[in-house]
Amino acid sequence: MDSAVVVVGSANADLVVALPRRPLGGETVLGSDVRVLPGGKGANTAVAAGRLGAAVSFVGAVGRDGYGDLLLDALRAAGVDTGRVRRVDRPTGIAYITVTPDGENSIVVSPGANQALTCADVVLGTARVLVASLEVPVPVVEHAVALAAAAGVRPVVNLSPVADLSVATLAVLDPLVVNEHEAAALGANDHRALLDLGPRTAVVTLGARGAAVVTPGGVERIDTPRVDPVDTTGAGDAFTGALAAGLAAGDDLLTAARRAVRVAAISVTRPGAQPSYPTAAELTG
Repeated sequence: MDSAVVVVGSANADLVVALPRRPLGGETVLGSDVRVLPGGKGANTAVAAGRLGAAVSFVGAVGRDGYGDLLLDALRAAGVDTGRVRRVDRPTGIAYITVTPDGENSIVVSPGANQALTCADVVLGTARVLVASLEVPVPVVEHAVALAAAAGVRPVVNLSPVADLSVATLAVLDPLVVNEHEAAALGANDHRALLDLGPRTAVVTLGARGAAVVTPGGVERIDTPRVDPVDTTGAGDAFTGALAAGLAAGDDLLTAARRAVRVAAISVTRPGAQPSYPTAAELTG
């Protein structure tokens, strides 16, 4: 497996419905026709990095169903190596997504096959960067991070959704990636407090306000380009994938984060997650 970036994470079919507004409890609101798109935090991250030209391998699990075919086709179309994706006798994961006119989304995930991922599935090969997220079992993520640290591979974890990681796992992350809501859930309302949890560095994504890069030397804010958002689904994954691609190419954390902010900003101007991710040519054109 000759890949600079290995992504360990989820692959979900996104079932997307546009709504005029979010329903209240017990209320029914009519929406658009359903769009079925490839998604999942792990697969999104892999596709985002692959579309930027990084050599990427994805470690995950999908069902033996049409949704699994959809996800594998989308990964391969982005140049992602799917040799470590296992097909299992559980339904492919599904994300039920509603999007309102302001571009904001609400998501419910049924993990399905993602929960069948095991530590034995994780192979790093020639990776320079490991990226993991938490829609798969926590023991698999911790195993992958430990393998990376032992092999000199840079471990990056997007702690989304928030889960408890061991002290040993947190101590080697470079960086820990969270959004501001996840940072608050970790008790880190001050971005500098994230390093008190143990990671070597951290990055906080701030939506339309860009991102904050946290190192022992301080906090550096990165502003985002001004855009008109259409759909914010998967923007955080676009950021993480672009960040990993930059780090694998030898960029320092701040440089990689600046590019990742641009990638995420472009992604929110288009509908869907993976279909919205830019190529390297779009960043330079």
